[in-house]
Amino acid sequence: MANKNEVATQDTFSGSLTIALNEQKEALPADFNIPRFVQNSIALLNGNDTLADFAKQYGTAQIKNGLIRGAFLGLDALNQEMYLVPYKNVLNFMPSYKGMVKLAQKYSTRPIKSIYAKVVRQGDEFSEEIINGEPTINYKAQPFNNNDIIGVFAVCQYEDGGIVYEVMSKADVEQCRKSSKAKNSPAWEKFFSEMAKKTVLRRLCKSITLDMDAKLAEAIDAGLEIETDVREIAKQEIEENANTEPFVIDTEAEVVSDLM
Repeated sequence: MANKNEVATQDTFSGSLTIALNEQKEALPADFNIPRFVQNSIALLNGNDTLADFAKQYGTAQIKNGLIRGAFLGLDALNQEMYLVPYKNVLNFMPSYKGMVKLAQKYSTRPIKSIYAKVVRQGDEFSEEIINGEPTINYKAQPFNNNDIIGVFAVCQYEDGGIVYEVMSKADVEQCRKSSKAKNSPAWEKFFSEMAKKTVLRRLCKSITLDMDAKLAEAIDAGLEIETDVREIAKQEIEENANTEPFVIDTEAEVVSDLM
């Protein structure tokens, strides 16, 4: 049972989050339910030890700001559609794999029937084919297969029957991880398969035209930029091309999301 101080803290956070969301109501999705979002946020804080530690270390204001960034996109932390990742004393909002699927389905200009990503493990059957001029993936997972991951793929099937997909080897995923500011984060360390699926899904989203206003696109970029650090990419290119062409790092370069 919560003590009086805990209840007071919850009430203060709930009230503050509600006020902030109402002040920016016009920026929220038309179908956004503020009371439910606030209720879910409180439930998440009560049941998540990591967030409780974040609150002590970073303060509830940063947690609130991260949740609001998710709210702009209609993503709910309790539904595991977003999460917060610490980087340089700041809690950064990120859409999860589940959140990325939701965004693609909601904002695609071409109606999507289904979109998903799968990991391929040793022992699974996987192949790519061209049938009647159309690219096709054949995939059959072995039941309860816990062997090492060797690759990952994402597929988007449109309601009109069209299909686009993206394939990455584990080495490709690891290369993307190396360019991440949060390459050693608990998400990569403990949930590699989910992060791999999210990585290939983000690459697939380059092939999907999304219809959203500038503010929503900016919110996605702000949430994903931590995962694509252009300075780290430049550093890798220097190391891989040492003693060849000179390469200059633009230290003022802006981080650009590879979602769009």
